[in-house]
Amino acid sequence: MPAQFNPAVRRVCCALVLGVLVLAGILAGRATADQPHMVAAREHLRLAKAELDAASPDKGGHRVKAIERVIAAIAEVDRGIEYERNH
Repeated sequence: MPAQFNPAVRRVCCALVLGVLVLAGILAGRATADQPHMVAAREHLRLAKAELDAASPDKGGHRVKAIERVIAAIAEVDRGIEYERNH
């Protein structure tokens, strides 16, 4: 026979779980909402990389250099976002 929880204990457990979920949602939302322009720039860079990846490869090496620079730019944006969060 399964053990029955005291209704008060059940309410406390539910409140704790709800609190943890709300806090996790707030923190996850802050990760993107605190720097909307940096997050948007990173998304545009990712879209640019996808377009470069889809382009025909014969561009005299310029496409490859552009891809490398976009990857570097994404990394810089990531570092900028992380720096702002820690300072």
